[in-house]
Amino acid sequence: MQSSPTTPNAASPQKIPLFQNSTQYKNWRFSREQLRATRTALNEGAIAAIRNTFEADSPGSSSDIQFLDADEERLLMMLYISKISQLCGHFRFPEEIEATGITYLKRFYLKNTVMDWHPKNVMLTALFLAAKTTNHPISLESYTSNIPRTSPSDVLDLEFLVAQSLAFEFAVWHAHRALWGMWLDIQELPQAPPHQELQRIYDSALQYIRTSRLTDAELIYPPSQIALACLSLAHPEIAASWARSKNADAVLETVEIIKQAITRDGNIPSVDVVREIDRRLKICKNPEKVVGSNAYLAKKSKEEKEAELKRIRKAESIKKAVAEGDPFGEELAARTLDDDD
Repeated sequence: MQSSPTTPNAASPQKIPLFQNSTQYKNWRFSREQLRATRTALNEGAIAAIRNTFEADSPGSSSDIQFLDADEERLLMMLYISKISQLCGHFRFPEEIEATGITYLKRFYLKNTVMDWHPKNVMLTALFLAAKTTNHPISLESYTSNIPRTSPSDVLDLEFLVAQSLAFEFAVWHAHRALWGMWLDIQELPQAPPHQELQRIYDSALQYIRTSRLTDAELIYPPSQIALACLSLAHPEIAASWARSKNADAVLETVEIIKQAITRDGNIPSVDVVREIDRRLKICKNPEKVVGSNAYLAKKSKEEKEAELKRIRKAESIKKAVAEGDPFGEELAARTLDDDD
């Protein structure tokens, strides 16, 4: 049999890393400047809207209010990030739930402001949602009954809002998973330390990853770079050896920047500072979100009227369709079914 002529292999398309196809890579990565601009714009927009609401209810009432700025909002959010860690310890949730709940909280406040939605209930909702999306669900009753002064409605009332603010993009790529992969690789390196020493290095690096969650690192850098930075904080020589084994020496300069950010920013905010911020928040919170306030009642009344008008228009549309002919449409009515259908 005559063999077919061989043809040179066409250049195969370059394989795109899985992370670059993720919604996290496409939609939830920013520069530091973009993060600051986003938070500042949200803060300024909220202040303008809340000031207008106060003035509509009582002219001149907003003149003495000291609104929060974007940095103060972020400090309050960071305190509640630390609360997520405490709750996960209480419930004995795995690392994946804790990391995912923290990510959800950070992403929520890139679309919303604490002056509209206080971080306490948002934090509880983000963590409950994270338990479900990571396949470790807990019943709502078991969850809320173990948290003082918390009812099921505190979580349910915000669950859709949180999911919507996340654009229903629930999958998160985490640095602790990347670290685990590096740890496995390191065991195969020439002259790798003994297993006991490797375990100590891994545990130390994992603690640095937990510290990194108090920073904006995951909103700026890919998980692998954060993991390598934390490994470098735990043991610089091992991290450099791993990078060389992957021909990734060029990333070490970025790793140094991440290390500086973690050591500089990875601190729980002062309780006294945050307590003062929270005190002022009670005064400058959007009155439309305060149940029973005049602004809240006015907004609810407006929403109910709009909903009633929508129902009336829909009823009239259906009534008109029935009056004019078959409500299912002419095409369906005219169709003749075969015996086989």
